[in-house]
Amino acid sequence: MPPYLHSHHLNDRFQALDQFLTEHQQLWKPRPFTTLRLDWEAQHPELSAHLRHCSLTDAEADLDPQALPAPYPQLADKAQQLCALGDLPDTGLPPAAHRLDVNVPGRKWQQIEAFSRRLGFRAQTQHWLDWCSGKGYLGRRLLQPGQQLTCLEYDAALVAAGQALSDHHHLPATHIHQDVMAADSRRHLDSDKSVVALHACGDLHVHLLRVASQQGCRHLAVAPCCYNRIQAEHYQPLSTAAQHSPLHLSLTDLGLPLSETVTAGARVRHQRDSSMARRLGFDLLQRQQRQCDDYLPTPSLPVAWLSKPFEQYCRDLAALRDLELTLTPDWEALEAVGWQRLAAVRNLERVRNLFRRPLELWLVLDRALFLEEQGYTVRLGTFCDYPLTPRNLLLLAERDS
Repeated sequence: MPPYLHSHHLNDRFQALDQFLTEHQQLWKPRPFTTLRLDWEAQHPELSAHLRHCSLTDAEADLDPQALPAPYPQLADKAQQLCALGDLPDTGLPPAAHRLDVNVPGRKWQQIEAFSRRLGFRAQTQHWLDWCSGKGYLGRRLLQPGQQLTCLEYDAALVAAGQALSDHHHLPATHIHQDVMAADSRRHLDSDKSVVALHACGDLHVHLLRVASQQGCRHLAVAPCCYNRIQAEHYQPLSTAAQHSPLHLSLTDLGLPLSETVTAGARVRHQRDSSMARRLGFDLLQRQQRQCDDYLPTPSLPVAWLSKPFEQYCRDLAALRDLELTLTPDWEALEAVGWQRLAAVRNLERVRNLFRRPLELWLVLDRALFLEEQGYTVRLGTFCDYPLTPRNLLLLAERDS
């Protein structure tokens, strides 16, 4: 595996990714789920025909990219090359204290453990600050003799539960009820603090990068998540390099890196497939009814809706959108076409998904370059294997005292 990225390689990798994403945006910006025919299919008819003939089982299979028509293999190779990134070094953190992991789901504890072992800084940490801490499991895992811990959390019940746990373990930890997005959150940040954020969503981690760098925090360790959970209508680039990029990212674009689930069980996957197939059937119906070839956004629905007969499902969904249904289609045939469309959508998404990791790395490099501009030495690498969490990118930033 190639090494993690140091400060002097960040911009080169960003520019290469920027060129790749900009050049091929017609392949990854349109969504097969909402568009009956994608513009790129006319340019690459062989690839389009191949993918449209694949089954839903094929879409789930781990196919060899080289077995697909051009330009798929070439794009897959390029994406893999641009996203090659190694683990940050293991710091040899001492084993966790007895029962520190009690009541933490196994996968979550493994993520905490992996994250905690990668936080190697030149200067010794004096005071950890766990941003969006929940009950503070991450902060307590990091805490070593002679260090302090502050946990900031918005949910008062989690603050109380976290303080009780820290007190139970006799740890020097203070849990504070704090909206981290509020202006007064910066009072907790200063040059003594080593700030950690494991999977803080969107604006929560972006705001942290801004205020922590303004307040002169010595260390930052951030594993970003949910890039689309932002207040703005479009992505607001942080670094000068990203501000000069021709890429303009919508909330839909920002959702692309998050469109993969590696942990869902068979039952959940079947529910998800049934829901999508029904929506795709309803989509054809609403296009005919409205005599308009546009996707009609529909709200997320309770799982119980999947037990309704398909006709009732469509009528109830139409009512939710104030759409009067005057057509009487062959409901059974329409439902079957929904499943056929699902197979086509899933297989066409293979092309879009080639750009999932490149876009995520572009976004994280924007954050890395921003921190570099604020005077930090930055390293970017992975902290765990992909199956443990797809959000496995970790930014380490250190500023000289």
